[in-house]
Amino acid sequence: MKKRVLVTGGAGYIGSHTTVELIEAGYDVVIVDNLSNSELRAIDGIKQILGVDIPFVEADCCDKVAMTKLFNDYKFDAVIHFAAYKAVGESMALPLEYYQNNIGSLITLLEVMRDSKVNNLVFSSSCTVYGQADVLPVTEMTPRKDATSPYGNTKQMCEDILNFSTAAYPSIHGIALRYFNPTGAHPTALIGELPKGVPNNLVPFITQTAAGVREQLSVFGNDYNTPDGSNLRDYIDVIDLAKAHVIAVTRLVEGKGKANYEVFNIGTGRAVSVLELVETFQRVNDVKVNYKIVGRREGDIEAVWADTTYANNELGWSAKRTIDETMAAAWAWEKNVRGIK
Repeated sequence: MKKRVLVTGGAGYIGSHTTVELIEAGYDVVIVDNLSNSELRAIDGIKQILGVDIPFVEADCCDKVAMTKLFNDYKFDAVIHFAAYKAVGESMALPLEYYQNNIGSLITLLEVMRDSKVNNLVFSSSCTVYGQADVLPVTEMTPRKDATSPYGNTKQMCEDILNFSTAAYPSIHGIALRYFNPTGAHPTALIGELPKGVPNNLVPFITQTAAGVREQLSVFGNDYNTPDGSNLRDYIDVIDLAKAHVIAVTRLVEGKGKANYEVFNIGTGRAVSVLELVETFQRVNDVKVNYKIVGRREGDIEAVWADTTYANNELGWSAKRTIDETMAAAWAWEKNVRGIK
């Protein structure tokens, strides 16, 4: 009997790629998404890649009635919770919306899981929980600093909610994957990052500028204490990231976790600057990106990258794809979306 996983936010960027990897690993998947920052195109792309239909439910994870019905309609062995607002800058302007959506959806989900006796949850966390760490790279034991944005704060609070919930309800087990900066696209170019409106992440802004959709890319600051003055980040390929979710789900459903609540860093362990990423994209794809240096952006931290030793050893997972492969896949996806030959 196949195990069934509910993927919340499964029409989104990371959710769609994880759905593909889950099904290829032998899981059944049901997707729930309210399409607030995603499109049905992703569901179609998943179907094209796999050649199978995936049950899709349009609902908001904060809607307890809708979620209860979903859990009554299907028996789930595990849940991966991606559904959340995710933009640092936007969260500075819309803090209440971020707290209500990101925290409310997790609480609702955990309540319904508890009532439905579904015991395994993989939570989509973020390296933003570390803030500007005193020592780099960060390990899972690195102290969490005060959040620099409501978005980062919601991830910290959600981790705490999951931690305390697994302690209060011992049948529930949770894994928080703290990932760094997901980039790239599926090698088929049938799914990728397709933000609604103005992108909040760097790579779609690069690809849209290269495609002529955006006039110019803004690089926020060149006066940081880094080798070239721009922010340092850990850019993880979305395929590698998706595979980490499959391993985490398998760890939960097979009961192999070492505690009711576990945390893992999911990154490459390599720091890449914003300017280095732009230059890599231009070199790999032989295209020019019109960019200019502007002032720092509120809420941004100077540098963060992962020490992935624990995830490598404990999960048997490591990032495999190179930054060149990632940038090539991102451009192939953008060209496919825009009809560029």
